[in-house]
Amino acid sequence: MQELEKLEQENPGLVTTDSPTQTVGGVAKREAGVLVRHNVPMLSLQDVFSKEEIYEFVEQMQEQLTDPEFVVEYKIDGLSLVLRYENGGLVLAETRGDGINFGEDVTANARVIGDVKKKLKNGPEYLEVRGEVYMRNAAFEKVNEKQELLGKRTFANPRNCAAGTLRQLDPAVTKERDLSLFVFNIQDIRGMQFENHTDGYVYLKKQGVRVIDDYRVCKTADEVWQAIVAIGENRGNLGYDIDGAVVKINRYADREKLGATSKVPRWAIAYKYPPEEKETRLLDIELSVGRTGRITPTAIFQPVRLCGTSVSRATLHNQDFIDELDIGIGDTIVVYKSGEIIPKVKEVRRERRPEGWKRYTIPDVCPACGSKTVREADTADIRCIAPGCPAQLERHIINFVGRDAMDIKGFGTVYIEELVRMGYIKDIADIYTLKEHRDALIAQGVIGKEKNTDKLLEAIEKSKENDAYKLLTGFGIPNVGKAAAKAVMAHFMTIEALQKADTEALIAVNDIGEVSAGCIRDFFDEEKNQKIIGRLRESGVNMEIRAIEKIDSAISGRTIVVTGTLPTLGRKEAAELIERYGGKVSGSVSKKTDYVLAGENAGSKLAKAQELSIPVLTEEGLRSLLGIV
Repeated sequence: MQELEKLEQENPGLVTTDSPTQTVGGVAKREAGVLVRHNVPMLSLQDVFSKEEIYEFVEQMQEQLTDPEFVVEYKIDGLSLVLRYENGGLVLAETRGDGINFGEDVTANARVIGDVKKKLKNGPEYLEVRGEVYMRNAAFEKVNEKQELLGKRTFANPRNCAAGTLRQLDPAVTKERDLSLFVFNIQDIRGMQFENHTDGYVYLKKQGVRVIDDYRVCKTADEVWQAIVAIGENRGNLGYDIDGAVVKINRYADREKLGATSKVPRWAIAYKYPPEEKETRLLDIELSVGRTGRITPTAIFQPVRLCGTSVSRATLHNQDFIDELDIGIGDTIVVYKSGEIIPKVKEVRRERRPEGWKRYTIPDVCPACGSKTVREADTADIRCIAPGCPAQLERHIINFVGRDAMDIKGFGTVYIEELVRMGYIKDIADIYTLKEHRDALIAQGVIGKEKNTDKLLEAIEKSKENDAYKLLTGFGIPNVGKAAAKAVMAHFMTIEALQKADTEALIAVNDIGEVSAGCIRDFFDEEKNQKIIGRLRESGVNMEIRAIEKIDSAISGRTIVVTGTLPTLGRKEAAELIERYGGKVSGSVSKKTDYVLAGENAGSKLAKAQELSIPVLTEEGLRSLLGIV
């Protein structure tokens, strides 16, 4: 982004209306709530990363304004929410959406957030405030604990959890997850007036509105910087995450004078702290075995707090990474959070090594089954190739029952681990024989009581009707994901026909190269897999592609890659629309790609399309091509 901004400053003629520097980013999605129009744009803030940029901003403000005051406050890591009050009563809560025109009405969910004031005493005729919805670390940990107990996927971080929770269709879920809110700005007010931002805070606090009250009012660049440093030093002691410090002009008249660009206000900036780093001691290296047999080492270290959460684990990737770090058990290591989310090991303090230190080497036997491991040629991967490895089986089953594959609802990781441990599941075909053990499963409480057990068994039965591409995805063949599985099955129509296809026939399929074709052939040539497929067939699992009545159109037979966030369509909806009109959806851009359907934040796929001169469609362009509105 910084490179693009510099390029556009030096070459104003290159600036376009759809440049990321000119748009706020994000879209308002219809499925979560009714769209509402913003009264005041919910702009983003210009990010800065150095002391020099802070001083430059202060100096610019001092040149343009008379004796300006600056307010420095926490930048809460959450999602923006606007609250509208009329005569003191809360009438609407809306999300940021596209930031300029529309957001989503989430009033029902906002009303169950404890920090959202429903009624103001002697409130003005109209008041619009903007705040940040977030999740305290304690609340986040509680939600993830419950997710684990239910066998559901845990959330990556508090911000993601808060965002998903605010857009829930059921306010009861929002209430249960205990969201919080800080108000950080008065967007608009009628029937009352304030001179300064801080005056507005004083008024809101008297009304019982929770505001960011730990702020500093500054006059000089030195004072502003000292306030930023103080926030940075304290951020590890907070009970919630922040992702920077905000510097804003205090007087509203000054703000009005400065105005805003189409993307950001000119009167405020956000300082982003460098990744927080902590020293700790490496206690152990834990090895895990993935679905394909790949062994991954994980550093286990004395817990440290980073960006507001306790961290005690970080991946070490592979033996090459371990060698490069020169790391061994007992070492003092430096850890940080990449993007303030993912824990990583940065370096080793070699000068503080314990006596008898040895660099860690991944053993040549599998930690799960004790079989000999192999290192693949020209890669850093060490794998267990034993067909009966239980760790691989668990992850293979997790993949098979997952959303992109057979999508068996309620089949959580905890159940899978227990069923494998007790010998009920030795391969994917055994899933469809679990009904034969119903009484034993209930008696042993493996899945739960009768109701839970029957619910899961019903979901397993229902999955037999799935389209065959889901079954192929569930096989977990290397280099064959959901998109490739769809393309293959659309070509061969049945698993039986696919089993008989030679490498040449496989390569003829769009998006299937020599590597993928070889992996498919290897899978079906293995006798064990042939027996499993036979048992699946006997159990009544569908082995054919479902016939879809397709509409002949300008994209019939064309391959389209979908990337980025579209204005109204989700990825799944866009793919279904393309397939309905005879097109093929691919997951990667290649010379065989006919179009790329790109939305906001399209990234590398869009760049590759432009590099290969592949036509790029907007959602509107696709609809026009199909002749639909």
